[in-house]
Amino acid sequence: MIKVITYGTYDLLHFGHIRLLERAKALGDYLIVGVTADGFDRARGKINVQQSLMERIEAVKQTGLADEIIIEEYEGQKIDDVFRYGVDVFAIGSDWEGKFDYLNNYCKVVYLPRTEGISSSDLRKKQRELNIGMVGETAVLNKYEKESHYVNGACVNAVCSNDHTFFSSEVKNLPIITDDLQDMLEKVDAVFIASHPTEHYSQIKQTLEKKKHVLCKSPIVTSTKQWQELKQIAKQNGCILMDSIKTGYATAYHRLLLLVKSGVIGEIVSMEVTCTSLFDLERRSNINYQKVWNSISAWGPTAMLPVFQILGTDYKQKQTVSRSIEGLKDFDLFTKTTYVFPHSVASIKVGKGIKSEGELIISGTNGYIYVPAPWWKTDYFEIRKEHQSENKRYFYQLEGEGIRYELVSFIKSIHQSKQAKCISDKVSFAITKEMEDFFERKDFIEI
Repeated sequence: MIKVITYGTYDLLHFGHIRLLERAKALGDYLIVGVTADGFDRARGKINVQQSLMERIEAVKQTGLADEIIIEEYEGQKIDDVFRYGVDVFAIGSDWEGKFDYLNNYCKVVYLPRTEGISSSDLRKKQRELNIGMVGETAVLNKYEKESHYVNGACVNAVCSNDHTFFSSEVKNLPIITDDLQDMLEKVDAVFIASHPTEHYSQIKQTLEKKKHVLCKSPIVTSTKQWQELKQIAKQNGCILMDSIKTGYATAYHRLLLLVKSGVIGEIVSMEVTCTSLFDLERRSNINYQKVWNSISAWGPTAMLPVFQILGTDYKQKQTVSRSIEGLKDFDLFTKTTYVFPHSVASIKVGKGIKSEGELIISGTNGYIYVPAPWWKTDYFEIRKEHQSENKRYFYQLEGEGIRYELVSFIKSIHQSKQAKCISDKVSFAITKEMEDFFERKDFIEI
């Protein structure tokens, strides 16, 4: 029996995929099809895949061409599979010609002609483009405009702002530049909001009432009552309202969560999360603090994210210690909150007036996970055990600080009319509750 193996993502399975599978099957008696896992695709920078792994496997199965379907999960697996399954022929599309010649040492390599004029990328590009407008007075918008070019279906074509000082030439040259949100809403399908948190409620409400989708820099709002109202409007109008915390969509962070929940370091007992940045001291006297995000708003949602996603949102008690600018009690230079859960404790430390090592440490009964600074942009973390020989290091490619993955998730949520699970409503609400407690000085000590 001659065994043939081939690999692919098989997103939006089309005639070209089927012809390739037919050609591969004709090379032998038994065809093994490797379908790439979501995580492996993301690690290789392939972020625009529309269908889940199970949907793609089922589509290949339905062709009736595969005698066996396996999952490709890691770099170098092809050599392992050749030996594991006794493969005689490796077949792949001709667009990869030369790439897999090294496999000739283990089996025969055949590059198959592809069907011209059709590809999954073309099909994704033909989906209706989503016109996205941006709102705010911050350089963050420059990053989102830049990253949107890597995301199929995303077209940033407008910005609404009262201050263009921080904008790149690309943002300044967008087709629609306005300071009138209502005017912009007539010309876009969705909005990314990165304005000051005090403006979020009004801007989100206006956008949802126009039946436009919203991706908002977290916290969405600082009032639980307003959060519930906005979520209800979104539901009534069939709109997506998502938190923008780029870390929550990054591959390394997602894998970290899966490992923690698998019990690899035992029961979680303690978490320490630090996020800080320091004002330019020469500029500090010139800053208008009424227009700048304070420490808890700028860093709090990111710091709270792993705590609430790993330990949950039902803590028994908490204590917040904060230091604010004299005369501006709502502008904290430093805030530390300690959460006590039934069997664990977590602390978050955020600041724009201090500098500390921005690391994440998750301690368990069988080891700990260490994520070096800046942990919120990580492409690397370690699992450390009592004996160093058991330590493991994990590396995952991070593109665009996680922004492009976030945009992919946002667009996919819109197309599927179902919000992504990366940041649940439960976590989003918990973050809002923490913001509300901060401004109401609940469980609060000023230093």
